[in-house]
Amino acid sequence: MPVPVPRQRDIPGTESGPGATSSLTLLVIEDDPAGGLTVPEILDADGHRIRLRSARNLTEAARLLTPDVNCVLLDLALPHGSGAGSGSGSGSGDAAADPFGALRQVLRIAPRHAVLVLTSEDDAERAAEAVRVGAQDFLFRDELDGRLLSRAIRYAVERKRADIAQYKLAESKLRAQENARLERGLLPHPLLEGSDLRFAARYRPGRSRALLGGDFYDTVRTPDGTVHAMIGDVCGHGPDEAALGVELRIAWRALTLAGLCGDDLLATLQEVLEVERPCEEIFATLCTVDIAPDGRRAGLCLAGHPAPLISRPGRPARLLPYENSGPALGLLPRARWPRRQVELGGTWSLMLYTDGLIEGKIGQGKERLGQDGMVEMINRHLADGLSGEGLLEASVTEARRLNGGELTDDVAVVLLSRVEG
Repeated sequence: MPVPVPRQRDIPGTESGPGATSSLTLLVIEDDPAGGLTVPEILDADGHRIRLRSARNLTEAARLLTPDVNCVLLDLALPHGSGAGSGSGSGSGDAAADPFGALRQVLRIAPRHAVLVLTSEDDAERAAEAVRVGAQDFLFRDELDGRLLSRAIRYAVERKRADIAQYKLAESKLRAQENARLERGLLPHPLLEGSDLRFAARYRPGRSRALLGGDFYDTVRTPDGTVHAMIGDVCGHGPDEAALGVELRIAWRALTLAGLCGDDLLATLQEVLEVERPCEEIFATLCTVDIAPDGRRAGLCLAGHPAPLISRPGRPARLLPYENSGPALGLLPRARWPRRQVELGGTWSLMLYTDGLIEGKIGQGKERLGQDGMVEMINRHLADGLSGEGLLEASVTEARRLNGGELTDDVAVVLLSRVEG
């Protein structure tokens, strides 16, 4: 015989969260109209009365399943598919087809609630199966009393919390693995086979928990031995800007391998941007360098982007010339981007970067690091003997420290180096 359950009482909702002193709330779902639990009082671990709500079917249960409910007690004898006004005999065909249909529905409408099931003692096998389906525990009608029920509710609530925490941990690990695979696919693999140049890069998106921002870079070597490098920055920090940055990088690589360079390349990239950008206000800055096969000279094109920094043995690092640069891509139709010839020498390092590295603040004021501050910082690290990956890591770390925390803008830094043998 189903356990009688008291009619719903007009009890104010309980508070939830750490330090709450209110009692637990139990929602009982059973379809016997007799009413009245045989247990006179149910207390929680602190001696507070556990509040009871009752529902005769799943429709009522869904209505009463408010956030302050801590646990659900379901009578396994409840017919599957019992809705508002359903009697105890309805849905018998569904119950035969799926004896846990009602439990599955409760688990669907209450995914974050602890669920207990109630059944007879001679149905222990079915009760155990209900736990495998998703219930936290089962109770037998003949053994039910206030002490046992209150303890079962507490344990079920804690087990549900532990299950949710474990699920979130597993989900976080899976997301981290997926992000690592996605990052390997989206960030470029430099194509430098046959070149004596050394390559290093650092990338840090500015958006919280973002995988990629609007900054992008790439490096390839064409069949004639020329090494082409690029770094760019799409204005904005959303996923649309990140996607556009990836599109521009892929387009740059394809066009470069097809033989385009300098003004012709940038003009074609501007056409790509104009077609792919989500709105006309979006633009992108770009810096491209093409290093001759002998490694001693390069061509430089700037499209509204900061000039690269060059360092040579025995001389302080300095910015490459940036006069007469062209506008950012997407700002002016039929714009031109002059290519400037630069002498590199025998042994050198060339650093390309986005403005996220130089726009961080210095201390508590409004002063920014700026290009001059960046040059001083790089020279200090060079004097300490840093190079390659170590130089980039130290520079990004110091920029974050000077900013007093994470940099708000995306940061990309590329370092190409050559040592004359």
